[in-house]
Amino acid sequence: MSEPDSVPGEDAVIPGAGPAPRPGERATLRLRADGPDEPEEPARYAPEWLQLREVADAAARATELLDPLRSRLADPPGRDGGIVVHDLGCGTGSMGRWLAPRIDGAQHWILHDRDPYLLHFAAVASPHAAADGSRVTVETRRGDVARLTPDALIGASLVTASALLDVLTEDEIDTLAAACTGAGCPALLTLSVVGRVDLTPADPLDAEIAEAFNAHQRRTGLLGPDALAVACESFARHGAAVRVHPSPWRLGADQRELTAQWLRGWVGAAVEQRPELKPRAERYLAERLEACAAGELTVVVHHSDLLALSQPAGGA
Repeated sequence: MSEPDSVPGEDAVIPGAGPAPRPGERATLRLRADGPDEPEEPARYAPEWLQLREVADAAARATELLDPLRSRLADPPGRDGGIVVHDLGCGTGSMGRWLAPRIDGAQHWILHDRDPYLLHFAAVASPHAAADGSRVTVETRRGDVARLTPDALIGASLVTASALLDVLTEDEIDTLAAACTGAGCPALLTLSVVGRVDLTPADPLDAEIAEAFNAHQRRTGLLGPDALAVACESFARHGAAVRVHPSPWRLGADQRELTAQWLRGWVGAAVEQRPELKPRAERYLAERLEACAAGELTVVVHHSDLLALSQPAGGA
């Protein structure tokens, strides 16, 4: 696997951290099978990166989508033992820690990921109580969802994922939408990048770095910042009612460590995509990291959350 051109501070980057995969890397859960001759791919995310971003993720997720989700989950057809949530690419389990205490009723979370260490972390750190004090239980399932079908989601009340759509292909998103709608369960898919970043104070190189980063995200057929629009169209085509709400990271002086890690990954991906940027990018990153350390830099990384409400299976 090729390494990106070095930039100042690169040695300090957490392995696996950053807002973009490197060439050949995929999400920790895939929606298609490897070919018979393809080696197993390494897990992408370092737990240190996932832990570092958890507070910002929690603050960013769109609480405006919770009321329609609660309304749908409050009267589940044919389900007396509480709700069943499939968390795809669960990582360290941050989605469960955020969402389970915001929903009433007994819950059983099925955590999917390729990385056994992340699954262990997610299970150990899982929440124990719902919003009304009802019990929350978890189980883990290691491995890729190679053929995600409605049958794989039998009994599911909800499918969730975080920061997943933008590292999928168009076919994979359509597979996900078809499976959720076929099973009649809603999907809450959070923190998909939309291709916009605002840095204050501004720099003339901001737009060029952002453009190169977005191009990097689209490499090898992944959708990157186009994923949200594709997902909306796909879920709607399969008959779901779709709602979208912004969920930006707002990073200031209190998030300096996360901002610095994000900056290194963002600029590094841009340089990897456009090596001719390297001389200017080195200067840019050094100045940005200095401002970050001084508490003088704020960054808004724009994401959006998607809630797709499918018709219950059997037309209930």
